[in-house]
Amino acid sequence: MKDNPANENKMGVMPVNSLLLNMAVPIMISMMVQAFYNVVDSWFVAQLSEDALNAVSLAFPVQNLMISVSVGTGVGVNALLSRSLGEKKQENANRAAVNGIFLAGLSCLIFVVLGLTCSHLFYTVQTDVPAIVKYGADYLTVCCGLSMGLFGAVIMERILQATGRTFQSMISQAVGAVVNIILDPIMIFGLGPFPRMEVAGAALATIIGQTVGCCISIFFNVTRNPDVSLSFRGFRPHVPTIKGIYSVGLPGIVMQSVGSVMVFGMNQILLGFTKTATAVFGVYFKLQSFFFMPVFGLNNGMVPIVAYNYGARKPDRIIKTIKLSMMYATAMLVIGFIVFQVFPEGLLSMFQAEEDATGDLLTIGVPALRIISISFLLAGFGIVSSSVFQALNHGVLSLAASLVRQLVVLLPAAFLLSRVFGLGAVWWSFPIAELFSAALCATFLRRVYRNDILGVFPTGDQDSPRT
Repeated sequence: MKDNPANENKMGVMPVNSLLLNMAVPIMISMMVQAFYNVVDSWFVAQLSEDALNAVSLAFPVQNLMISVSVGTGVGVNALLSRSLGEKKQENANRAAVNGIFLAGLSCLIFVVLGLTCSHLFYTVQTDVPAIVKYGADYLTVCCGLSMGLFGAVIMERILQATGRTFQSMISQAVGAVVNIILDPIMIFGLGPFPRMEVAGAALATIIGQTVGCCISIFFNVTRNPDVSLSFRGFRPHVPTIKGIYSVGLPGIVMQSVGSVMVFGMNQILLGFTKTATAVFGVYFKLQSFFFMPVFGLNNGMVPIVAYNYGARKPDRIIKTIKLSMMYATAMLVIGFIVFQVFPEGLLSMFQAEEDATGDLLTIGVPALRIISISFLLAGFGIVSSSVFQALNHGVLSLAASLVRQLVVLLPAAFLLSRVFGLGAVWWSFPIAELFSAALCATFLRRVYRNDILGVFPTGDQDSPRT
């Protein structure tokens, strides 16, 4: 006897296109707000000096590593929780949520220790410019030492997303980002009663914004989310659940952490030419977030839909969700490609420090943005494919695609191009790597379709989907 559709979570019954937009658009809006505050943050820092901008840019690998661990754990919780709800296994869903919170807390403690003890060393390994080392050590010490807001916000928002409550997730993320934007100039330049903290002020503004977002998402989960219980009474870590979370999440953590290795390696290649090149690279990452963050928001809305309908045995809904996600992701990144091709000077001029009288940032940055953005044309397909692999418990395939793109192809290509053709050729490593990644994702996606959809759901072994 089938469940009454009125009692089923919307992820199993709502028309797919409406569902995907309903789930993804709130997250995409919050991601856009976050992208905006990332750019505003760097714009204010750039007003201090190019060394200050470089210090923040060089911090990206560590910040990305923290995000990788928090988001990877969250993705694992998201997929396991959504699948459990689709299978009508409420106890498993609750267990996934509370064990995910426990894992986020442990991860946070590790970064607190690393941030308080290793921030200065991280910069001295990369550069001997005293101003960059000073600014950078201050920035990382604050970001890592007070990272509980980041880890708490991410895991709580993923629980909201996994149960279909993306509007509440949007509110928590957006409010945190707005708080950050408001506090940035106040704490960087010392407005009103606040002392001038410069780069450390940017870090503290970020931490306060994350903590506010975390508190709001906790409130929503406790008071507005009946699909999951977050009770820790008698809690003990549940090893099978933790294994289930990390079977999806660990490859995702490693996959995103590879980005930290790539950025660190690329910075070393670029520092061999000029420190301005690393500033360009850092600015690029801020600017591209305007287009990639909404795509990641789309993915965050897509993953629970795919996972839920896999658990509910509704393959037609899975396929339609994937196709629509790829279409929307590609459209957004094509827009990004056009913007980077037409307006690179205007984008870069926002970050040009006063002492850059020779215009080196524009000279290096304009061709860099135009070349790198060619990779946008294929990136949407690869990003969505990787998230599909995670939703269907094939995180290793996502990891393989990421390793090939960033370590096997991109970094070696960048190094060889820099040696043979110079700085201007380094940027071609991005479209080259994206081409390899797209081909590999297409191969993996074909395999997953055959084995996990056609192979698991033979004709007739499914409810009639309402799409």
